[in-house]
Amino acid sequence: MNLKEHIRVIPDFPQPGIRFKDITTLLNNGPVYKEVIDHLAQRYRDSGIDLVAGPEARGFVIGAPLAYALGVGFVPIRKSGKLPGETIEVGYDLEYGKDKLAIHKDAIRPGQRVLIADDLLATGGTIASTLQLIRQLGGDVVGATFLIELSYLNGREKLGGIEIESLVQY
Repeated sequence: MNLKEHIRVIPDFPQPGIRFKDITTLLNNGPVYKEVIDHLAQRYRDSGIDLVAGPEARGFVIGAPLAYALGVGFVPIRKSGKLPGETIEVGYDLEYGKDKLAIHKDAIRPGQRVLIADDLLATGGTIASTLQLIRQLGGDVVGATFLIELSYLNGREKLGGIEIESLVQY
């Protein structure tokens, strides 16, 4: 299946010069969304994963159903101030700004095998911070999977050689 047919590109959003890859059109198509999650689940079914972690917010729509399909837990990585329990935080640069990510201190036990799932790999800042949070808690990151990769932004270079899969490249 050509997933690019199901991803809308919005020019000049959220600012001039950005060509935003809008996955809401893919998510709105039940059979296509299901095929994406089924494909990822098949790929990671025998990887010994304990948890899937997804950064806010679009990582939730890839990571949570993937965790469900694999029969493992899901760890939400949230923006600063959004989690109610005790957290650790890491700051990072976005393509067009700065932000902080947080995780509950008890979300991952040392030695648990964690797969990171998100909609998009761009510059790698969000995922590098997610990786740092997981490792601070003692998690073993087994890889990262993405619906889309903007390969021209070289985000892989910030991720220290972990296994990366992306279904669509621009």
